[in-house]
Amino acid sequence: MDYVNEYRDKGYAIVRGVFAPDEVARIGAAMDQIYAEGVAHGRSFRHGNLFYNVVSGENGQPHVPMAQWPSYHQRVLDETRTDPRFAQILKPLIGGDLKQIINQLHWKLPHSRGDFAWHQDSRFRRPAEAYRNLASSYVQTGLAIDPHNPHTGGMRFIPGSHTQGPVDLDTTTEVLGRAPQDAALEAAGIDPASQVDLVLEPGDVAMWNPYLVHASGLNSSDHLRRLYINGYVRAEDCDRGEWAFRDGQPVPIPTTPSLVHYEQLFERPEPHYV
Repeated sequence: MDYVNEYRDKGYAIVRGVFAPDEVARIGAAMDQIYAEGVAHGRSFRHGNLFYNVVSGENGQPHVPMAQWPSYHQRVLDETRTDPRFAQILKPLIGGDLKQIINQLHWKLPHSRGDFAWHQDSRFRRPAEAYRNLASSYVQTGLAIDPHNPHTGGMRFIPGSHTQGPVDLDTTTEVLGRAPQDAALEAAGIDPASQVDLVLEPGDVAMWNPYLVHASGLNSSDHLRRLYINGYVRAEDCDRGEWAFRDGQPVPIPTTPSLVHYEQLFERPEPHYV
């Protein structure tokens, strides 16, 4: 239970070896399937909450830095998001009745940037009235599929920054695709020297608070870096999202999606390129 105190103190924590190597390989293969689907589309594609963010890679070929809600059609990823181990880890922090508002895959190509500028996840919890008690009701998790460290473009955290609530970081620009700059931290009154690197081995699970200031940079390794992110919220404190656990028990993903982030879900649910 040390991770509970660490999470509350630093705004993040790590639970080592949650998933075994054979399980990680199976989840990684499922992620590879989704990546291939995104590449086949050739450009960004949406079907309801399912979204493939497709960009032009440095070699001119399609690259998929991120996909959202693949669990609607990928069984292994769906089973992973509602794995009882997540319920067990999260229960001391936010209870057993949980919705999910993030189901997201991230890929960083070898020798590629794929940056995330310094930000707080709280900036994306919109509309604000749909998310209550955000600091104490929401936990973001990241399951490492590949080694996650500075060499592979891993995340960087500002320990304790979650206690400051909303920090005065620039919110006028996109986060994805922008390199983290020390100047952005300094402008918000944060010492860049306080940043720490998140180091994970495959199968480790990291957790962080929505107010924790974090970023990520260059993957200078010779291999793809994959991360499976799932964000959970105490059900009574959120009007959006898909159910993940009721009283700690997994809830299957529905055939009819619920409103999460895609505001036009009910006006334009059909498959389309964006």
